[in-house]
Amino acid sequence: MTMSYYTLGNSGLRVSRLALGTMTFGTEWGWGADRETARSMFDAYVEAGGNFFDTADLYTNGTSETWLGEFVAERGLRDKAVIATKFTMNTEPGNPNSGGNGRKNIMRAVEASLRRLGTDYIDLYLLHVWDRLTPAEEVMRTLDDLVRAGKVRHIGLSDVPAWYAGRAQAIAELRGYEPVSALQLEYSLAERSIEHEFVPFGTRHGAGIMVWSPLASGLLSGKYRPAQAGNAGRLDGFRNTTHPGFQKFTERNWKIVAELEKVAAELGRSMPQVALNWVATQPGIASVILGATKLGQLQDNLGALDFSIPADLRGRLDEASRSPAPFPYSYFGFEIQGRVTGGATTGDKPAGYASPVLIEGEAVSVASD
Repeated sequence: MTMSYYTLGNSGLRVSRLALGTMTFGTEWGWGADRETARSMFDAYVEAGGNFFDTADLYTNGTSETWLGEFVAERGLRDKAVIATKFTMNTEPGNPNSGGNGRKNIMRAVEASLRRLGTDYIDLYLLHVWDRLTPAEEVMRTLDDLVRAGKVRHIGLSDVPAWYAGRAQAIAELRGYEPVSALQLEYSLAERSIEHEFVPFGTRHGAGIMVWSPLASGLLSGKYRPAQAGNAGRLDGFRNTTHPGFQKFTERNWKIVAELEKVAAELGRSMPQVALNWVATQPGIASVILGATKLGQLQDNLGALDFSIPADLRGRLDEASRSPAPFPYSYFGFEIQGRVTGGATTGDKPAGYASPVLIEGEAVSVASD
């Protein structure tokens, strides 16, 4: 395969369109890859041209960061590697300040991640999940301090509300802080909610989207089927979990799996490759995180961008996975727009269309796509 690269959001950081997720590096959680397998996946990814590695201080109790740092150092790749890691999760039960998004925890967490990774800087540092408490002002000021100190190169947000991301970016623009260059969010044929707010936010305000769970927790790999003799117990086990990442076993999603299987067969590709290709070529997507536990899985995933999905087949996947737009987007249809324009229909601006914008009080014409 030939790896291609996109700049991450409005930054100048070039990252491979397929990122290597390392949450599976380590067996502390009762699943995942042992050191030898993790190293083989790391090597295969690097040899395929990949340069973007995703981890977090939480993953496998720190083993993920430690192994990733060691693998990068052993091959002398620190200047080539783009390392993304995350903070938020509590690493010391009983200590409320050893987690969350407050300044105290961010400063503690970054030092711990730097030690485990064996590096003096992190290329992309992300807030892992909204703690429903810390003001965006505190988070953005702290992250900007880390950039100015040289410990972090770029910053991002993962698993936050769209309004919070918008406020954070507005604060950065207003105060001259380091802007949000990346949003790390769940996205797949089975989970398309980010299309309503996050994709428009990212494309308009300079944040590239990094996709996690592009195979919907393995649902789109084809290894699961609706409950039937021989596998009902396994699926029931997943159904009983409270983790939102595994709430994928629904009638809607089984229909998506069935259509994906048909499209993959027509293309002569694996189901994971087609699902990954669909995600990676959607608007606003900068990189897709691959999370494998076996070398063979990763090798198959790395071929996801070696082909194109024809428009008719893509349309079938789109239709099978489409969900009703939530309010207020359900309200912005043709009838309402007709009332807005007085009955005059309008369409998307063509490429090169010049529209006036105000810059310091003066109208200036700029070309827009």
